[in-house]
Amino acid sequence: MAWAVSILRARRRMGTVRVDFKDLGVALWPSQVLRVPPNRAWWSLTPTSTMATVKGKLLQHVSSEEPVLHNKVSIIGTGSVGMACAISIIAKGLTDELALVDSNEGKMKGETMDLQHGSVFMKMPNIVCSKDFHVTANSEVVVITAGARQEKDETRLNLVQRNVSIFKIMFANIVKYSPRCKIIIVSNPVDILTYVAWKLSGFPKNRVIGSGCNLDTARFRYMLGQRLGIHSESCHGWVLGEHGDSSVPVWSGVNIAGVPLKELNSAIGTNKDPEQWGNVHKEVIASAYKIIKMKGYTSWAIGLSVADIAESILKNLRKTHPVSTKIKGLYGIKEEVFLSVPCVLGENGISDIIKVKLSPTEEAQMVKSADTIWKIQKDIKF
Repeated sequence: MAWAVSILRARRRMGTVRVDFKDLGVALWPSQVLRVPPNRAWWSLTPTSTMATVKGKLLQHVSSEEPVLHNKVSIIGTGSVGMACAISIIAKGLTDELALVDSNEGKMKGETMDLQHGSVFMKMPNIVCSKDFHVTANSEVVVITAGARQEKDETRLNLVQRNVSIFKIMFANIVKYSPRCKIIIVSNPVDILTYVAWKLSGFPKNRVIGSGCNLDTARFRYMLGQRLGIHSESCHGWVLGEHGDSSVPVWSGVNIAGVPLKELNSAIGTNKDPEQWGNVHKEVIASAYKIIKMKGYTSWAIGLSVADIAESILKNLRKTHPVSTKIKGLYGIKEEVFLSVPCVLGENGISDIIKVKLSPTEEAQMVKSADTIWKIQKDIKF
């Protein structure tokens, strides 16, 4: 009842000024949803009588309508990554309602207002926010960027275990309010947390997707393009496996306009390569650390990467993305681990996995990547 008491106190302080709290865009229910119509300041204290007169003179009411949401997206976590995902999804025009959830209510509301004030510059969806997961109801896609951060000298297992506790509460609510949604896990370590999300949600594996190596692959293609003087969109190559130090560059499949680079340099990507193309992948691994050292975090590229994944799902594009999914049985991997392989994404999430033919070296690297994940994952307590 604390929320009700605060409203009553606010009314007393305002004295004789009549204020319609609905017109302020403040939701008068415990979830405290911030729902503000575009181009209207939520702090405006214009008396109801004046607003009704102006609105009555301006508009002739014809019919009432209930919004029908076709592609609602919710983002859990309004940190730098969550907001980069939000602005990337808005810029692509992917959703008719965007819901933000965060335990830091002040920052969440501030970010929401900041986005709403930009509605005049682009076709913005309705943007809502709350600490309560009720605001995420009926989402098509839920993006998870929230989670515990790794502390100094903390093991990855301990970090994962702390995230399991957070995810338990989170997924109980996600499943309750959006039982048909597709989940995109972005929080790190992404492959292990995608496994955790799959276990806790009870969803089929096609609807639990890790952002995985979608960004690693983009970095790989960008750096290939820089070295060749060709736009990254015309450079075709994949990074698979763990989103991390044990990721696998598939040099056997790298091509430009259908020309395999392996045919031009049989040693490409190996230690025997005189041109040391293997340094491209080393730079992919090092790039995140460099960005974090310089600006404190990564945000824009992962935000664009998540929007890329979400677009394929929401528009049923059936594009192929290197995202994290359960790959037990592939490449001789016997454990229930989630790693990135090329997946076809559409309205049901992952519809197909592309069975990429790897070289013996690359296949061995995939198994090693799986082992790296399994050593941590096997000791998780649910």
